[in-house]
Amino acid sequence: MSEFSIIKKYFTGSTKARSDIVLGIGDDCAIFRPCADFEYLISVDAFLENIHFPSCTSPQDVGYKALAVSLSDVAAMGGDPIWVTMALAMPQQNDAWLAGFAQAFAELAEQYNVQLIGGDTTRGPLGVVVQIAGQVPVGGAITRRGANPGDVIYVTGVIGDAGLGLKIINNEVSIDNELSQPLLNRLNRPEPRVQLGRALRDVASAAIDISDGLLQDLQHILDNSHVGAIIHVNQIPISIHYQNILDTLDGWQVPLSSGDDYELCFTVPPENQWKIESLAVSAGCALTRIGEITREQGLVCLSSDGQELPIIKSGFDHF
Repeated sequence: MSEFSIIKKYFTGSTKARSDIVLGIGDDCAIFRPCADFEYLISVDAFLENIHFPSCTSPQDVGYKALAVSLSDVAAMGGDPIWVTMALAMPQQNDAWLAGFAQAFAELAEQYNVQLIGGDTTRGPLGVVVQIAGQVPVGGAITRRGANPGDVIYVTGVIGDAGLGLKIINNEVSIDNELSQPLLNRLNRPEPRVQLGRALRDVASAAIDISDGLLQDLQHILDNSHVGAIIHVNQIPISIHYQNILDTLDGWQVPLSSGDDYELCFTVPPENQWKIESLAVSAGCALTRIGEITREQGLVCLSSDGQELPIIKSGFDHF
């Protein structure tokens, strides 16, 4: 098939049409009709083979995660995702791979009412670039700049499972197949916290999604807010799978520094803490307090006995 045949077969009309999209795939540009009283969130992510996903990753998982990581960016700012564009590079045409990729991408897009409105396909090393747009009421976005001394730090879900899943793929750790599959699912199929992000608009003072590692991503909040933090590592939520082998993997280093969890890390003023329990129920995910924001800049990690832990690695860095 030609480039245009691939686009027509696998991507044109693959996602549900939205009323605010005047013209989607098929022209030089898409046409989007903005809604009054909203601001727009724009983000772009590259998703490359052997950098962001191992070559053994199924096309379904590639399609799902390529969109999920962008949805997570919108969730971190309290937005509602609305449309995406996508550039796809492949070393050669592969109908089976394309079918699996496109199906998983479209299914996740439908779940969050996102329309694919354009993009590009080309021959080259396997990779996907997704640009996403979201919307928030004017002044409603949660940024990395709002944390204040005394705010409480929370995370969603559990931390470290995706990093452990990658270690399984790289043969750095051996775990029974029955136990390893949930960890691989956490790596390949992260759940974007869109519903919770929306609910946090009136609760959180700052937020970020955990893509490169808890400490590294939290540091972005601290830098932008000009504050510091204390993290109590024994309060970081980890799964039962990780608890069983915690002592064999440098203790807390993986939950502190591994990426790909795509959970949210956010700060809450003390007066808003009472809202957290109901938010956890309505969003269907656990919210765990792991520390507090301090006036003195710097990030300190404390063990269960109050001793400061040395930080070997804070997170992933492309360069």
